[in-house]
Amino acid sequence: MQTGDTWDLCFTSSWTNDYLQNAQKGMFLELDGLLQDTGRQMYERMDARFWKAARVGGKIYGVPSEKELGNCPMWVFTKEFVDKYRIPYETIHSLEDLQPWLALIKEKEPDVIPLYLTKDFTAPTYMDKIHDPIGIAYGDESLTVKNVFETKEMQSELGTMRRYYEAGYINQDAPIASDDKSVRRFVTKGDGQPYAELIWGKDLGYEVVVSPIMETKITNASARGAMTAVNKDCAYPKKAMELLNRINTDAYLRNLLNYGIEGVHWEKVPPEQEELEAAKGKAGVYDFKIRLKEDAKERYSVPYWVQGGLFHTYVLENEPLDKWAMVREFNDASEEAPSFGFDFNLDAVSAQAAAFRNVLDEFGKALYTGSVDPEKYLPQLLKKLETAGITEVLAQMQRQVDEWKAQ
Repeated sequence: MQTGDTWDLCFTSSWTNDYLQNAQKGMFLELDGLLQDTGRQMYERMDARFWKAARVGGKIYGVPSEKELGNCPMWVFTKEFVDKYRIPYETIHSLEDLQPWLALIKEKEPDVIPLYLTKDFTAPTYMDKIHDPIGIAYGDESLTVKNVFETKEMQSELGTMRRYYEAGYINQDAPIASDDKSVRRFVTKGDGQPYAELIWGKDLGYEVVVSPIMETKITNASARGAMTAVNKDCAYPKKAMELLNRINTDAYLRNLLNYGIEGVHWEKVPPEQEELEAAKGKAGVYDFKIRLKEDAKERYSVPYWVQGGLFHTYVLENEPLDKWAMVREFNDASEEAPSFGFDFNLDAVSAQAAAFRNVLDEFGKALYTGSVDPEKYLPQLLKKLETAGITEVLAQMQRQVDEWKAQ
């Protein structure tokens, strides 16, 4: 993309190949006209909130993959220990709620890490971080822009993380660790949706159970979790839109891309009759499940959320028949954050905002995982952010938020 190579479609999102920045830079084709013509079937089928998130400066530059809408951070518990010690995991939500059970596991299971963290961990953030570390707190209808590290909530959580680290609840290599599935752990943090525990359990090789950390909130970042954009210089924009529309409306094509060929890579299996009866009448429910062939992953395997929406995809035999109906219900119940729909234009403070990354890389991982004392290192982080120009960025974002709110 940066070197001007020829391409037609690309994956883009809030977390990689940044959708907002690429749209603002003019890398992507504006799609409104094509969506009302060639892509109308797909456009009308999809939850309107996905299209709201896809708008940048009032125009749509990408087609969302319809899936879970909201941000839903969860504690992920190893079921073996939940069952063994009768832990009421469904009542555990805040970081502080974990404490007695972390202490129990440390005492009773010396070979198990009570709270397993990696370098990608961030303490629960009750805020829409619009440009890390700046954002707007969930529920703040005044839309006051804040530095998350200056909030009492985050400062309290960093203190808790430090106590947990010093108590030996957290793996000592957390600031530099990558996820090692062989590590025995009691609890870790994940970002999920209904039945995410089935996916995580399958990857880990044992059962897990989950509890939400906070209420699910819809933000631009969460709704832009997976998208497809068209090159602004695409020679065949109508054909590109035809393909996107077909993928997102034609169940046969969608599942062919997702799983491969029936009879070669997968086969249909009947669900239990009781489950079939219970799911009858729910949207998007098939009367079968699928089983991947033993060597299917070696011969054909793709990231399932990349090509298009998920609500037409078949469910695997270990998944509930009504999985996608439940995700739709999850989306319907999710609340929009007050900041949903706001985009920050960095142009006036791009140099200052870019400098935050170096500061966060220097201090963030160590502070979030409790491996350093926040009383000593948090003031250093705040001072470096000040030197980088965070005051100007806060003021600029607040001006833009106020203008957006007024409109």
